[in-house]
Amino acid sequence: MSGVLELVGSLLTVAFLAQVVRISVPYLLAALGGALCERSGVVDLALEAKLLCGAFAAAVVGHDTGSVALAIVAGAAAGMAVGAVQALWAIRLGADQIVTGVALNLAAYGLTRYLLQVRYGQGANSPRFDGIGAEVWLSPLVWLAALLTAGAIVVVGFTRLGLRLRAAGERPDATAAAGVPVGRTRLVAVLLGSALAGVGGAQLSLSVNGFVAEMSAGRGYVALAAVIMGGWRPAWVAAVCLAFGAAEALQARMQGAGTGLPPELVRLLPYVVALVLLATLRGRGRPPAALGRPE
Repeated sequence: MSGVLELVGSLLTVAFLAQVVRISVPYLLAALGGALCERSGVVDLALEAKLLCGAFAAAVVGHDTGSVALAIVAGAAAGMAVGAVQALWAIRLGADQIVTGVALNLAAYGLTRYLLQVRYGQGANSPRFDGIGAEVWLSPLVWLAALLTAGAIVVVGFTRLGLRLRAAGERPDATAAAGVPVGRTRLVAVLLGSALAGVGGAQLSLSVNGFVAEMSAGRGYVALAAVIMGGWRPAWVAAVCLAFGAAEALQARMQGAGTGLPPELVRLLPYVVALVLLATLRGRGRPPAALGRPE
């Protein structure tokens, strides 16, 4: 009983809130990027690759230059590079968008390990460097994520670019007839969304002061689930990501609090939350009508 009371007390602290925010940032940025991409009509299964490549690029640049700002830019550029390949295959060449995303994820797993081996002589992790550490409220990436979330909400809902982006995902034929280039609109959406996901990857490596192989650990797929549960609306997507972060933070607290529950049951908590959210938010939105379809 004392363990349960201790757990409840630990949840009502600023430290727990900070832990939730820190965990949520990579999910949030990747999911916002996925929402931009999918609202334009392009299925984004490559979020895992964008997170992983963004984390690797940020770690390399952060280690070599000692600059957090340059590391964040490198993470965004790496995510955008993955998005450029995705756009080439899925938009320009008309390849299957689901197969393209899965292929990019698998390629990112192998490529980052290979580059670790080539650059540092080991395929498991990079050397440590001075990143942003675990101090959440002083992290530039936390505040940048808040600004990018607000920006995504405004862009999608209240700007000409957002209108074109939504139109390309709903009625590409009518959009093209109105003189708006659908392919170019989708390309912009994919590149912007990929840069956001790359910044989310930078958060992964900069917060632990180094890169670890496969450190994305499936977060890209969870982010895609958040896009779907949030009905492809940035504000709701952000709320779902915060719920995922809270569940993961609670799981970590429960494992260390001695609640008496089996560890296997505690580890299931984030997935139970995902199922509850899926059931609760199932009718909140529908996918873009032209999602996955060529121009």
